[in-house]
Amino acid sequence: MTTPRAAHPVPSPRPAKSRSAPPAGPRIALALAGGGPLGAIYEIGALCALADSLDGLDLNQCDHYVGVSAGGFIAAGLANGMTPRELCEAFIEDRNGRDNFDPAWLLKPAWGELSSRLRRLPGLLGSALWAWGVKGKALTNAFERLGAALPTGVLDNEGIHQQIERLFSQPGRTNDFRRLRARLTLVATQLDTGEAAPFGKAGWDHVPISRAIQASAALPGLFPPVEIDGQHYVDGALKKTLHATVALDEGTGLLLCLNPLVPFRAHAVGEHADHIPSLVEGGFPAVMSQTFRSMIHSRLELGMKNYERLYPGTDIVLIEPDQRDAKLFTANTFSYRQRRELAEHAYQQTRKMLRERHAELAPKLESHGVSLNSVSLHNADLRLVIEPSVPAQTTTGRQLHAALDDLQRQLGEPALGR
Repeated sequence: MTTPRAAHPVPSPRPAKSRSAPPAGPRIALALAGGGPLGAIYEIGALCALADSLDGLDLNQCDHYVGVSAGGFIAAGLANGMTPRELCEAFIEDRNGRDNFDPAWLLKPAWGELSSRLRRLPGLLGSALWAWGVKGKALTNAFERLGAALPTGVLDNEGIHQQIERLFSQPGRTNDFRRLRARLTLVATQLDTGEAAPFGKAGWDHVPISRAIQASAALPGLFPPVEIDGQHYVDGALKKTLHATVALDEGTGLLLCLNPLVPFRAHAVGEHADHIPSLVEGGFPAVMSQTFRSMIHSRLELGMKNYERLYPGTDIVLIEPDQRDAKLFTANTFSYRQRRELAEHAYQQTRKMLRERHAELAPKLESHGVSLNSVSLHNADLRLVIEPSVPAQTTTGRQLHAALDDLQRQLGEPALGR
């Protein structure tokens, strides 16, 4: 068994190009929460809307990017110079090219984790029988130790590291935190202590960006914990939803926060009416989704209040879906067949939100050199995805989409009235 090392990684002694001095003018930070593939799709759509609607804001020129879980991938892409539209082409579209993502690599079984756990089963079973038969332990207590044979995750997340490493190895990009122009912090949770691990900060920046993203997105039960420097890390959202304090503590004038997961308000009125009569009709998946979203969002609301109280000199703007939006709530988190439609929906809904909050947001943004483009916001012809129903490019992709759509139907989508 490997002896654990210190909880904090030791910086690499290898030299790295130092970051350039921060640009003059208002300091702007961007914090992106997690939310799985659906969260990434929403954030890409919302960021494209911001890019088209805000003058004076270059989303590739922020001073600090903070990402958690799926938001870590988006944040790292922006820090690496990928525009929101390029992220859309890489993650949403099925176009062939150097940045193309194949959704199949997210759904590979964790055979290595499964086999390593199975190899432990005979020894654990023998130990349980010994405790029961010889030491007189209660049967249930003796066999509790068999839980160590259960896998810590069912899907292999090594592909996350490999695919992003390939993506950031392209010319003009880097997989090294220390070679980025701007600050990038990707937060995971150290499994053995429950403490936040801010990859990208001093002492944590020798870890490859792709490995930090893999660790930050390692949702327990779905993906195995990620080992880095002898320690194991899981999803950063276990500790906090945004982890925006890492940017606020370093000083920022304007903080833009994107959160893709919100609890759903059933019995909505207006344009969202009659989509879902009652969540209980959706059974276990709908109830658990609402429970998880409510827990995450209540923690976010508390965090936002603390940010405003502790950092009164920073203007904070939170962007998230309308809680009455049934389309996003009922979407299958892992259905890539819907990703164009959902990205377009997020794009249009974010533009709608900016129009509705114009009076509130305009003065707050203008103090940082950013203005709302009214012409763009009211242009009804603007679209993110030109052909939202283009089929997948490969046979494997088509088969995967069909399987996921079938799974979505089995999980109760008809019961939710879609």
